[in-house]
Amino acid sequence: MASAPASREPAAARLAASTPWDAEADDTLVCLAVRRETHDVKTFVLAAPEPRRYAYAPGQFLTFAFEIGGETVHRCYTLSSAPTRPHAVSITVKRVPGGPVSNWLHDTLKPGDTVRALGPMGEFTCFAHPAPKYLLLSGGSGVTPMMAMARTFHDLGESRDVAFVHSARTPADIVFRGELETMARLDPAFRVHAICEADAPDEAWAGPKGRLSPAILREAVPDFLEREVFVCGPAPYMAAVRAMLSEAGFDMARHHEESFDFGTLPEADRAAAAQAEQALDAEGQDRPLAAPVVRTFRVEFAKTRRVLDCPEDSTVLDAARRAGIRLPSSCAKGLCGTCKSKVTSGTVAMAHAGGIRQREIDAGMALLCCSKPTSDLVVER
Repeated sequence: MASAPASREPAAARLAASTPWDAEADDTLVCLAVRRETHDVKTFVLAAPEPRRYAYAPGQFLTFAFEIGGETVHRCYTLSSAPTRPHAVSITVKRVPGGPVSNWLHDTLKPGDTVRALGPMGEFTCFAHPAPKYLLLSGGSGVTPMMAMARTFHDLGESRDVAFVHSARTPADIVFRGELETMARLDPAFRVHAICEADAPDEAWAGPKGRLSPAILREAVPDFLEREVFVCGPAPYMAAVRAMLSEAGFDMARHHEESFDFGTLPEADRAAAAQAEQALDAEGQDRPLAAPVVRTFRVEFAKTRRVLDCPEDSTVLDAARRAGIRLPSSCAKGLCGTCKSKVTSGTVAMAHAGGIRQREIDAGMALLCCSKPTSDLVVER
């Protein structure tokens, strides 16, 4: 992180900006403001050093490179801002106990500081699924992409039929509570429902208590079976919603959930799936057909001095997991950039989905989640 003078650009000049922001050309963002949403949630408003316009779809995310303790740490954060307000972007972050990035953001990032970002990315957006009626379901910090969608609909003034159902621990944990209530008051077609597990120390919750259930959902949104549904939250919450909708006979083709769960580490599940795929491949090789010869390459991690063998048909990340080596990763799809690493020796075949810039590739960087070796490798990890 570096510090830069807080923007003195006149507001009129920033609003008149006609140049789109391009992360390929300039990935630096300046923190303009830090806003406290709840006792453990803050919003960070960011913009380029010079006036720029941001184009993205509500629900998309940016991948950030934070300099923490002398190391570069990558994290993905969904934009909570709306593209209808294109002159700045914002991320809303919950402080996680022991979380190195969320705590650093809450304790350190201040107006005038700079960070680096790449994006926008992601396919989780209402823009990709136009519909007359929407149901937005969120749990905890999963509220951020839903807020981006709700703000966008509100700004466009379409009076689109939107039901927003949010689950929180207590009334004090309802993020954007005041803004959501104001939007619902101004637009009768926008309805907000909150569910709290318990009372707050200074407020007894008068609404539905406990966790989202079929009965609570039917009471809040009787016509939920007719809506396009977007879901984001912790993995158990999304799994429960998925099962609930399926059991209710919902057309799951109209169910969309955030493809990243930033509050959990699903590596174990993906590693198990990779092992199952390998087992199936092994069973197939028992057939009386000649199995193709698969070359194996040596991969050395320079900093940790770990060495493993990686078949040419396996990604480096999958091979590392099978060898018990934990590497930073999130999406495992070449989108987020979390596993970006410098390959100091050797070559790879990489099929990424936008999580790395061409200039980084030219400098020898690679996304280990989607890179398969074509020679022996030395990786700067």
